[in-house]
Amino acid sequence: MEVMKVTNLACARGGVAVLDRVDFTLTAGQVLLLRGPNGIGKTTLLRTLAGLQPALEGEVLAAPDAITYGAHADGLKTTLTVSENLKFWAQVYGVADIAPALAAFNLEDLTNRAAHNLSAGQKRRLGLARLLVTGRKIWALDEPTVSLDVASVALFAEAVRVHCEGGGAALIATHIDLGIEADVLDLTGNKARPRDLAGFDEAFE
Repeated sequence: MEVMKVTNLACARGGVAVLDRVDFTLTAGQVLLLRGPNGIGKTTLLRTLAGLQPALEGEVLAAPDAITYGAHADGLKTTLTVSENLKFWAQVYGVADIAPALAAFNLEDLTNRAAHNLSAGQKRRLGLARLLVTGRKIWALDEPTVSLDVASVALFAEAVRVHCEGGGAALIATHIDLGIEADVLDLTGNKARPRDLAGFDEAFE
C-alpha cells in the first residue's frame, strides 16, 4: 500500500536551490535510505517532506499527520526524567503506554534519571524512543544513529524493522549499513540547477 508519493519535488536551503526532480513512492513496510554526498540536501528534503518548509515545486502526497520527523537534535527536556520525557510526548500523541518504547531502546533502568544526566548515546536512544509513542506511520529520520554504539544501532534497526512489519515505513538519511532490508534513493543526480529564487519564501506564510 502506498503511503507517500513524491513527484518532481524541488527544495531550497538558505535561498539556494539544492534539489530538483525528486520522484519516489514509499509503500507500507518499506525502508528507503537517502544517500548522497554531504550538502546534497538530504536534511532539506526530509524537512520538506515533513512539512517544516515549503517546496520550490512539485508535490508530496501523504495522509494528514502521517509523518514524524527526527532531526539531529534529541529534542529532550533536560530537567525531566527519561519516563517524564516519554510520557510528555505520549500525551501529545494520545498514546497511553510508554513501556514498549522504554524496552525497545533499553531504557528501563534509566526511567528515573534526569535527561541532563544521560550520556550522549543514552540521550539519542531516548530521542529515538519518542518515535514509538507518536503513532505515526512514516518515520523521516536524519542521521538517527549519531552517538550510538554498535549495540544501540542494532536496537534502532530492530525498532525500524518492527515498525515496518506493522505497516509503517521509514525514510532515513544515513551513511551506515543498518543491516536491514532497505531500498536506496541516491540524490547525487538530483543536484539542483541554478535558478532565480526571487519571490520564494522558505517560511510558510
